[in-house]
Amino acid sequence: MARMVGFSSLYRLYPQQPTWSSVVKRVLDAPSVRGRGRGVHSGARNTPARLPFSHIIEEDVAFFTRLLAGRAVTDPDVLAACNTDWLKSVQGKSELLLRPQTTEEVSQILRYCNERNLAVSPQGGNTGLVGGSVPVFDEIILSTALMNKVLTFNTVSGILTCQAGCVLESLSQYLEELDFIMPLDLGAKGSCHIGGNVATNAGGLRLLRYGSLRGTVLGLEVVLADGRVLNCLSDLRKDNTGYDLKQLFIGSEGTLGVITAVSILCPRKPKSVNVAFLGCLTFQNLLETFQCSRGMLGEILSAFEFLDAACMKLLERHLQLTNPITESPFYIVIETAGSNATHDEEKLHKFLEEVMTSSLVTDGTVATEETKIKALWSLRERITEALTHDGFTYKYDISLPVEKIYQLVNDMRDHLGNKAKNVVGYGHVGDGNLHLNITSPSKDPSLLAAIEPYVYEWTSSVQGSISADHTGPPWHPQPIQDLA
Repeated sequence: MARMVGFSSLYRLYPQQPTWSSVVKRVLDAPSVRGRGRGVHSGARNTPARLPFSHIIEEDVAFFTRLLAGRAVTDPDVLAACNTDWLKSVQGKSELLLRPQTTEEVSQILRYCNERNLAVSPQGGNTGLVGGSVPVFDEIILSTALMNKVLTFNTVSGILTCQAGCVLESLSQYLEELDFIMPLDLGAKGSCHIGGNVATNAGGLRLLRYGSLRGTVLGLEVVLADGRVLNCLSDLRKDNTGYDLKQLFIGSEGTLGVITAVSILCPRKPKSVNVAFLGCLTFQNLLETFQCSRGMLGEILSAFEFLDAACMKLLERHLQLTNPITESPFYIVIETAGSNATHDEEKLHKFLEEVMTSSLVTDGTVATEETKIKALWSLRERITEALTHDGFTYKYDISLPVEKIYQLVNDMRDHLGNKAKNVVGYGHVGDGNLHLNITSPSKDPSLLAAIEPYVYEWTSSVQGSISADHTGPPWHPQPIQDLA
């Protein structure tokens, strides 16, 4: 989850209940919301000045110590990890970490901070890749790590209700024992929290099959900046009564409130799962393979991911992973999931026969056993980890028309020349999402100046989006603000 700062001033504007349209307009226009963010990289330009929030004093620490009893942390060693993002590219200076266990505790924390004008930075698993989960300055860190309880699960409807701090992988393990699965899957599933997933509207590897969280999340419980609790924790699949307020918080990155509980629709666990790892000579071949998979695999197609040869080299060099097929310019990970193994394997066999005989695919391998499936998926899921060993990484998460996904990678390589160490591309073909990563031996302002605003202008020229899975910063250069 990202930060919530300055929203307290919005509520002081409204002693009486306003019309909903005016609230939305004020939320979007309020400088305390839009003017207070962080950059994608610690080397980003136009870093904002600290807004006039109060500084923490001894009385504040004493209040939180009484409220949380051992869960108000001032130990610098503990705070160090919470002040630094996963990529270790940005660092905050918070001196206080709060670990509530209940919605009521979150409410009391935010009510107090609102009255004292103290800035707050909500934090989930701190697995984000754009620096949004750590403070910019000395904001109080509000961690949801101890809000990790499953509240209810309905085995008839498949609706799970849980606290926001539940780790995604833990929820998946809980559900699998009941013959269900989570509708999203991420490489960071071992650490990320469901509340952070919702707050960032994470897409992940299963979006092609199960859609986005805007469709699978049925309800939310949110604590607003003044401590009021908004209970929209519905377990109804259809409810057209009034505004769908939860949608305002999905993807809001903690700027409008702290998500404390989630109600989500979970599909049944597939009885048959197959993963194919394929090689293609050109990106056009890859796109045609995608078209073929949608037609021939149909309802069992669960994921269609790609990575380029540069990614594979990083996996081999830094993580010692083995390429299971012949070296290729492009690689595809296809997952099928269904209820009938014989039916699914027959469809997959016919598909593979078609793409191989038509020369769309040059080589491939298929896994049906869990350990082998995990090994193939690791070639896609561990790319981010491999990149951390290649130097300082400039990361961009972009949505583009499917046919133009890899054109940006090629154009960026031509544009940068030898300024960058590596320019790699991978992502979700099924939803047109490119993860563009550019590495250099160390942080390089001249390289950043060559990347930006070029990457944003290029994306804008093809009507793409700069925020696919990871939302962008509100105070970055003007091209981002124009796109937003």
